Amino acid sequence: MKHNDWRKSVVYQIYPKSFNDTTGNGVGDLNGIIEKMDYLEYLGVDYLWLTPVYQSPMNDNGYDISDYYNINEDFGTKEELRRLLDEAHAHNLKVMMDIVINHTSTEHEWFKSAISSKENPYRDYYFFRKPAKEGTPPTNWESKFGGNAWKYDEKTDEYYLHLFDVTQADLNWENPEVRAALYDMINYWIDFGVDGFRFDVINLISKDEFKDSEAIGKEFYTDGPRVHEFIHEMNRETFGGKDLMTVGEMSSTTIENCIKYTKPEREELNSVFNFHHLKVDYENGEKWTYADYDFLALKRILMEWQVGIHEGGGWNAIFWCNHDQPRVVSRFGDDSTEELRQKSAKMLAVALHMLQGTPYIYQGEEIGMTNPHFTSIDQYRDVESLNAYRNLKEQGVEEARIMQILAQKSRDNSRTPMQWTPAENAGFTSGTPWIDIPDNARYINVEDEIENEHSVLQTYRELIRLRHEHDIITYGDITPLYMDDKQLMIYRRTYQNQQWLVIANFSKEAALLPEDLETTGEVVLERGTIVDGEIEGYGAIVIAQEDN
Repeated sequence: MKHNDWRKSVVYQIYPKSFNDTTGNGVGDLNGIIEKMDYLEYLGVDYLWLTPVYQSPMNDNGYDISDYYNINEDFGTKEELRRLLDEAHAHNLKVMMDIVINHTSTEHEWFKSAISSKENPYRDYYFFRKPAKEGTPPTNWESKFGGNAWKYDEKTDEYYLHLFDVTQADLNWENPEVRAALYDMINYWIDFGVDGFRFDVINLISKDEFKDSEAIGKEFYTDGPRVHEFIHEMNRETFGGKDLMTVGEMSSTTIENCIKYTKPEREELNSVFNFHHLKVDYENGEKWTYADYDFLALKRILMEWQVGIHEGGGWNAIFWCNHDQPRVVSRFGDDSTEELRQKSAKMLAVALHMLQGTPYIYQGEEIGMTNPHFTSIDQYRDVESLNAYRNLKEQGVEEARIMQILAQKSRDNSRTPMQWTPAENAGFTSGTPWIDIPDNARYINVEDEIENEHSVLQTYRELIRLRHEHDIITYGDITPLYMDDKQLMIYRRTYQNQQWLVIANFSKEAALLPEDLETTGEVVLERGTIVDGEIEGYGAIVIAQEDN
C-alpha cells in the first residue's frame, strides 16, 4: 500500500459500460476493466469505484437494480467480478461497489410481489398510497427525472412513490424487514471481498410526511428525520469496524448534515459527495438552461464546504466529474482549441487536487476528455436527457436552443467511451459503440498521453504522487484568499510549520496577482508561469513557503 490512511487515497471512477469492450458488442465489460489494470496502477490511484454492475433492465444505466446478488450479463459474470477483485488487489488497487438502496427496479422480485395485491407482505417494502382524490396522486411531489413522483397502479387503485424514473420504486426504510434484507445483501458483498461502497442518494432514505409541497417535495425526504439513525444502524450491522471505505452521495444536503454523516465518532460514513458547486451554471436554479458558469459562486461554495467540513471534523469527497456531470474541461475550462484544452485541464486538476478531502477522478478526466458536442437528438441515450428534450419541446423552445442546452448539460456528455488509442472507435471496441465517440479521440487518448511527458495525464500522476507523499494536502488547514478576484482561485494550506500557496487562473487571459500576495518560495508544482506579477491564462502553481 502506498500509505496506510484511507484519507490519503485517490479514487478512480469507472463507468463499465463505456470503459473497455472485450467482446465487440459495443458495451464495456468486466474483462475490459481487468485488461486495463496495468494502466490504472500506472496512474497511481488507490481505489476503483465501479458504477452498478448488478442485474438491471438498464432504464437508468444500472441504477435500477432488479437483483442485488447477480451481475448484469452485459458486463459479465460473478466469476469475472471475482477475478477483477483478485487482479485489482494484485495491482495494489482496491474496489468499491456502487449500492443503490433508496429504490429498486420495478423488475425486482420484491416489487413484482408488492404490486400483485394489497395483501402481499412485500407491499410494505415500498410506498403505496391511495389517491388524494379520484384521479389525483397522493402528493404533488415531482420526480427528479420530470413529472409527478407517483405512478398509478390500476389493479390496486393505489400509487407508488418513485423519486426518480417511473421504473425505480422507492424502498420503505421504516420497515425493519427492508433494512435487514439490505444489510444482508451488503454483508454478502463484504464477504465476497469488495473493499468499500459508494451509496447512491443515501440521504433520501428517510421520508417524512406525505403531503403537498409548496415546491417540488424534497423538503419531505432530503436528510429526513431518521436518516442518521438508519445510516448508523447500517454501519453497525455491516461495514462498521472493518477496513472498508464508504462514501455517500448526498442530494441537496447541508454542511451541518454532512458533518454528522462523516464525523468518525458518529459511526455513519467515511465521506460524502455534495453537488452544490456543480449548479453554478444553472439559470435560476434550473438545470435545463444554457448559461455561463458563475466563477465567484463556484469559489464561494467550494470554500464554504472546505472550511465548514474541516472545522466540523467531517470529511469531503472532492470532484469535478462523474457519470452524471458534463466534462469539466468543457464546463469550467476551455476546449475551443487544443492548447487551451490542455492548459485548462491541468489548471482544473491542480485547483481541485490541492483541496482537502478524497479526490475522485472520473474515467477520461485524467486525459482531458471533452463533451462530445452532439448535434442531433438521435445521438443521445440518457433517459433524463430524452425527457428534458421532450419537455423543452412542449414548452416551445426552438430545436437549435434545445440542442445547445443538451450539449452543455446532458449526462451523456460524460458517458461516451474511454479514449484509449487514436485508432477506430478510440480502441474501445471492435464493434459499434453503444453511443458515439467524439472525433477528437484521434488526438485525445491514453496512448498519446503516456508518451507525452507534458500531458494532462502526467499532471494527474504528479498530483496523486504529491498527495501520497505530503501530509499537508490531506491534513492541512485551508484558508481561502482573495475571494472577490474574478479570475483567480487562491488558497493556502497549512500544516505543522508548513505552508503551501495554491494559485489557479480560471481565465484564458493572463491575470494580475494581488499586490500584497507573496509568491516567493519553493515551487512544488508549476503548470503556467508567473512573469512581471502576472500568471498566464489557465496557469496554476503550488508554492511551498516559510510558515511565519
